[in-house]
Amino acid sequence: MSTDRPIRLRFAPSPTGYLHVGGLRTALYNFLFAKKNDGKIILRIEDTDQARFVSGAEDYIVDSLKWCGIDFDESVKKHGDYGPYRQSERKSIYHQYAQLLIDSGHAYYAFDTPEELTEMRERMKSAGIASPQYNAVTRSGMKNSLTLPTEEVKARLDRGDKHVIRIKMPRNEDVKFEDLIRGWVSVNTNNLDDKVLFKSDGMPTYHLANVVDDYLMDISHVIRGEEWLPSAPLHVLLYRSLGWEAVMPKFAHLPLILKPDGNGKLSKRDGDRLGFPVFPIDWINPVTQEKSSGYKESGYDPEAFINMLAFLGWNPGTPQEIFSMNDLIKEFSLERVGRAGAKFDFDKTKWFNQQYLRAKDNNILAQELQEILKKNNINVELGFVTRVCHELKERATFIHDMWSEGRYFFEAPKSYDQKTIRKKWKQETPKILLSLKERLVKLNEFSSENVESDFKEILNQYSIGMGQLLPAFRLALTGIGMGPSLFNIAEIIGKDETIARIDSATQNIS
Repeated sequence: MSTDRPIRLRFAPSPTGYLHVGGLRTALYNFLFAKKNDGKIILRIEDTDQARFVSGAEDYIVDSLKWCGIDFDESVKKHGDYGPYRQSERKSIYHQYAQLLIDSGHAYYAFDTPEELTEMRERMKSAGIASPQYNAVTRSGMKNSLTLPTEEVKARLDRGDKHVIRIKMPRNEDVKFEDLIRGWVSVNTNNLDDKVLFKSDGMPTYHLANVVDDYLMDISHVIRGEEWLPSAPLHVLLYRSLGWEAVMPKFAHLPLILKPDGNGKLSKRDGDRLGFPVFPIDWINPVTQEKSSGYKESGYDPEAFINMLAFLGWNPGTPQEIFSMNDLIKEFSLERVGRAGAKFDFDKTKWFNQQYLRAKDNNILAQELQEILKKNNINVELGFVTRVCHELKERATFIHDMWSEGRYFFEAPKSYDQKTIRKKWKQETPKILLSLKERLVKLNEFSSENVESDFKEILNQYSIGMGQLLPAFRLALTGIGMGPSLFNIAEIIGKDETIARIDSATQNIS
């Protein structure tokens, strides 16, 4: 991207709870764009909404981003030249800009009580206005510094009367800006209300704070969710009113992540209903102690998760689907981000994890699996676990699958699949298995090839087909009716264990 201005982006979540996959995708796209264009990315915590502040949410957000491999050049943890990076610590900054807007006639004080606001809305509804607003029409009948005498306004301020600061929205003016994803956007100010810029609690609203911070932090591009598109004209007007239009960042509003079924934005409720996480890591509600599962604790590889997330709204324009973070940085562009919402596909998410697991080095997989084994009081050498991983990785989606579905590698079966017994365990089966055992006992080199060779000799000896003995042999070794190469399983568990399991099966299966 050719520009004389340094590329600086920010991800600015609010610590009001969990970090949804939609917010995480926004962080990812900001990160990819910044790194693609040799820029910097900032993590800014927008905690101006004190009423909705949730204890622990900020740490949760930071930990989630860290797990996903999204690193920031400046943040609440990594200070730079543009701090503080927490809006509650920047409170004194916003007052001066609110005052500038008032002094220039672009904003005003409003002293209306909640009851007076309710009365205004009811009055407007009675007049046939479906969605009443505090705007250029209604403000003339309200208690604000535009309608009250100057002396009264001063007296109210001196007394400390509760008030807010509202933007003075101009009448019948088209506000235009170019969105990097959606093209030109135009909104008439008659459709906009006089939004609150400063609340009665002395904190700025998102609208003022984010514009001021983006300006002071020299943000060049704002990439955020589609839900902020209706607010963009207000932000454009604030840049203009403060005299910053020449350095206003370029905007890009991302499409929604949609629920897998039906219409509408993906929510926690959809995840609960359909049985999949919508958070990167486990979230425990500090009030209710309700736990919501995350992708990390569900066994997902963070790289696979990020790969999936990147494809929710963006595509490379090629059939390729597997991208490392470095690959994503190289290929990412806003031009390839669609306008339409992207449906969340949980099965595809599992597919991505499966692909990453298959591509992983067996030694690395073994180290991860060994941790699970230790928790289940299974202590085996890493080399053994590595061989097991080689056998199971093509059939597994998660590391923990290798334990739950390949338990027979580490301990003899304690039970046997009844369906396989009914179908494949015949009266003569024990006799044939013991004949196989006699041959296996004599093997000097207990390899999969030699086990298979002896197995086939038994088939010839009894004039039977593969299907008449293989399921029973598998049942004896694993307790189940399917799995990877049975002869490889025999080699891995070893001669003594294979013979012992044949003996056990012939004695215990009837």
